[in-house]
Amino acid sequence: MEKYVEDFVKNAGSVDISSPTLTKKDRVRYAKEQVVGTFKKVFPYILIGVGIGAIIHNWIPEIWVERILGSDNPLGVILATLIGVPMYADVFGTIPVAEALLAKGAQLGTILSFMMAVTTLSLPSLIMLKKAVKPKLLTLFITICTLGIIAVGYLFNTFSTLFI
Repeated sequence: MEKYVEDFVKNAGSVDISSPTLTKKDRVRYAKEQVVGTFKKVFPYILIGVGIGAIIHNWIPEIWVERILGSDNPLGVILATLIGVPMYADVFGTIPVAEALLAKGAQLGTILSFMMAVTTLSLPSLIMLKKAVKPKLLTLFITICTLGIIAVGYLFNTFSTLFI
């Protein structure tokens, strides 16, 4: 599949970065900067996820969630996967939403499919990936990921009743 990777990626060459010798104090300072930087990047998505989770908890009737994502709807996994695609969040941002959906009666596999779709198939991620791979490989990636996500969702829905 290498022929479907954009040329600029293949021709990029290696990146050699010199690694300076750091003192223990410098390493601690660097680690702190990385933690703060990561926190600043992730925190807005956590807040958004908590907000969406709160909306689901407080305003969306349980019967709606059960009807759309519950065990009575055989298309719930597919719907959850499709709903997840236009969203963009990291996995931490999807946890409050997943918890709210689970509390409202959505099935575990359906929730996992939603979470995987949000983190794997989000439109912003696919737009960035499109710059690095050719359309044929992108289509293959989307197809394999979508089928895998749906399969995992249905498997978890099938077997979760054995463990709960």
